[in-house]
Amino acid sequence: MVDSLDAAMLARARRVLARRDPVLAPVIRRIGACGLDSRGDPYRFLVRSILHQQIAGHAARAIEGRLRASFDGRIPSAARLRRASPARLRAVGLSRQKVASMRAIARAFDDGVLASRRLRALDDDAVIEQVTQIRGIGEWTAHMLLMHALARPDVLPVGDYGIRKGAQALYGLAELPRRAELEALAAPWRPYRSVAAWYLWRSLDAVTP
Repeated sequence: MVDSLDAAMLARARRVLARRDPVLAPVIRRIGACGLDSRGDPYRFLVRSILHQQIAGHAARAIEGRLRASFDGRIPSAARLRRASPARLRAVGLSRQKVASMRAIARAFDDGVLASRRLRALDDDAVIEQVTQIRGIGEWTAHMLLMHALARPDVLPVGDYGIRKGAQALYGLAELPRRAELEALAAPWRPYRSVAAWYLWRSLDAVTP
C-alpha cells in the first residue's frame, strides 16, 4: 500500500524532523503546523502545472480564468480538452508549446495511458517514470505532482530553486546545493522529506519582508 500524508502523519513528521535535525527544528517550531495538502486530481494538477509554467502568477491566473470561462467555468475534462482545437486554446493566451503539452496530457488520460486511480496506486519512481514520458512534463513537475496531488510523504524536489535556496540559507552553504549534496543533507529527513521540503519553502517566506 502506498502511503499518503494525513493529519496524523504530518504531526508525526514534525516530531521526527525536529528530533533528528537541530537546524530544521527551530524553523518547525516557528512556522508551526505543516500546510502541505492535496490539491485535486492528477489530471487537472498536470494541466494547471503546464498552464503556470514559466510565467508570472498573475498572468497564469488570468489565462486559467479565460480557459475555464471557455469551458463552462472549469478545467475541461481530458476528452473535451483533447477535442478542442489548437486555435481555441491559443485564443485564451496559451503558447503553441503549452497547447501541445496540454493536449498530450489530455490524450494520455483520455486513452488510459495515464489514469488518476492508477497513479495513486503506483510507487513514487513509477509515477515519475510514467508522467515524464508526456511532452512538457519533467522531473520537477513530477515531484510537484507527487507532493501536492498525491500527497506522498517522502519526495525531495532536488531541482526546485526554493528548496535549494532554503537549504543554502539554513545550513550556511556557500552555494546552492547540487543534487548529491541536497540528497545527503536530506538523508535524516526520510521518510518525511516532503514535509521537510515544505518547511524549507516556508523558511524563505518567513524571512521575506
